[in-house]
Amino acid sequence: GYWLYKYRLTAPLQIYNDLQYTVKPNTTLRKVSMDLMEKELLDYPTALAWVSLARFQKRAHLIKAGEYLIPLGTTPQQMLDIMIAGRTIQHSLTIPEGWNFWQMMAAIRQHPQIVQTLGDIDKATIMAKLGWPDQHPEGRFYPDTYHFPTGTTDVKFLQRAYRIMESELKAAWEKRRDDLPLDSPYEALILASIVEKETGVAEERPLIAGVFVRRLKKDIKLQTDPTVIYALAEAFDGDIRKRDLKIDSPYNTYRYKGLPPTPIAMPGRAALYAVAEPADGDSLFFVAKGDGSHYFSATNREHECAVIEYQLKNKASRSYRNRCRRYPSCAACRR
Repeated sequence: GYWLYKYRLTAPLQIYNDLQYTVKPNTTLRKVSMDLMEKELLDYPTALAWVSLARFQKRAHLIKAGEYLIPLGTTPQQMLDIMIAGRTIQHSLTIPEGWNFWQMMAAIRQHPQIVQTLGDIDKATIMAKLGWPDQHPEGRFYPDTYHFPTGTTDVKFLQRAYRIMESELKAAWEKRRDDLPLDSPYEALILASIVEKETGVAEERPLIAGVFVRRLKKDIKLQTDPTVIYALAEAFDGDIRKRDLKIDSPYNTYRYKGLPPTPIAMPGRAALYAVAEPADGDSLFFVAKGDGSHYFSATNREHECAVIEYQLKNKASRSYRNRCRRYPSCAACRR
């Protein structure tokens, strides 16, 4: 008896490939055993031994619903352990740093393993259904690669991402410098979202944050393109024109001083900590060099030279440098 009992629980299942098996919600272990018999995955004596083992170990009630991968060579005893531990198949979705709220929502809605419960509703209604009715959703969700089982709802996914962002923001805020011109974690989140959009070069984030912090302290407009792009929304066609810098929007940091009213994207951990601990220095300007990095300037004159050097690159560049060489502080002109 004992050896036959042990053999039935420790002999590999009669399957010829990895098996996907779903335990439906509120299903008892006995019902699972009956289903496994119907599918000819267990015979009656083995199913009886399987249920008896779980009851003897007082684990029969611990079986968890979900979609399971049963590898080739798995024994009935190992299958029981898998289902009681809840080692379900995990699906994934990556939310990149710098995405905005609607980009994230589009990815969630397109994922075949996420159950859609929110439908096509506005952002205010979404936040109300999540439990935070008075909050703007932009920047509130942490960008990361998420793993989750089949049947996860869009609400559960968003609530998880929200709570992680809350935790990350709190941790970064607690490490902030005392002299930051920011009054709350939310203002840090806003600035971090701008830093996130300005550069993809990790080592530059503290430098970019330092520029913006110094401009805020000096009451200088931030003058950052990503906020204008956010304001333009679907009207943005890939190029910023002079007329775009004049639009009347609270997100237009060329027109209005201080921070925009909300974040403009989802910042990652590096951007959050860059704002909490920005790099020291005297730079107040920066310009893209065309290779993903930026040239930083302390004066407007040097910045104008850098714009010509790195972005215009025409005869005006040589002319401007010749006219400007008498200013030894202009590193761009000394190139």
